[in-house]
Amino acid sequence: MNTTTNAVRAGAWRGWVEFRQSLTNAQDLLGYFLMPAVFLVISFSVGGETIPGTQIPAGALIMAGAVGFLVFIAGGMTVAQILAMEREDGTLLRSKAVPQGMLGYFVGKTCYMLLMTTLGVAIIVVPPVLLIDGFAVQGVAGWFHLVWVCLLGLFATVPIGAAIGSLISNPRMIGLVMLPFMALAMASGIFFPITAMPGWVQTLVQVFPVYWLGLGARSALLPAEAAQVELAGSWQHLEIAGVLGLWGVVGFLVAPVLLRRMARRESGSRVAQARTRAMNRPY
Repeated sequence: MNTTTNAVRAGAWRGWVEFRQSLTNAQDLLGYFLMPAVFLVISFSVGGETIPGTQIPAGALIMAGAVGFLVFIAGGMTVAQILAMEREDGTLLRSKAVPQGMLGYFVGKTCYMLLMTTLGVAIIVVPPVLLIDGFAVQGVAGWFHLVWVCLLGLFATVPIGAAIGSLISNPRMIGLVMLPFMALAMASGIFFPITAMPGWVQTLVQVFPVYWLGLGARSALLPAEAAQVELAGSWQHLEIAGVLGLWGVVGFLVAPVLLRRMARRESGSRVAQARTRAMNRPY
């Protein structure tokens, strides 16, 4: 068995172990259930309101958008946070020190993110199907669209998170990065129909993957009549695949360059300095 194959197998196993450990960690478990709970509360708070021009409850629109938002945050923010933290605590340096260690490291993180996102989507989809009218996976085609949109969404957003994580030396800065992520999500129609936004905002957000993630999730989880309130009056599946695929291809060309540069700069002295700074920070 060559070192590359061994690194891939070891990385996949590591991803599974990290995911399994997250199921025994109270903080991680809270993270799995907190976002679905918040969106459920928001969905119930809109009461009997419906999507303009349809009889579909507004709560169903919010929960469908939440699925796209979850993938966007998992691929972008969570990956960036993990990289920044493991850069500081020396995990990245230890991976760099073994043959094909960086390959194994990123295979492991990919597997972990895939498992974590799958569980997160299941948690955010199953309870609302039972509790919110108008929210349901739309048959076999709906399941198909949900799966490929989530997978392609991770393909598009994980490089974004990796690039951000490679540029951040202090994990506490992630909170500042979260603000533009939230603003972009709100402007992209995650919480309400994007047609309520000004025209220039509608044009701008179509450049970013979060709009297309939300659109794809809504196509899988809302009745066909909900498409009439979208910008094109349809679900635009080809456009969703094209934009997300383009973000993924460009991201996987750019992110590895940034990550390799980050890895080359890592050393024992830099990790020790980072640990000292972390210990001296006020909490």
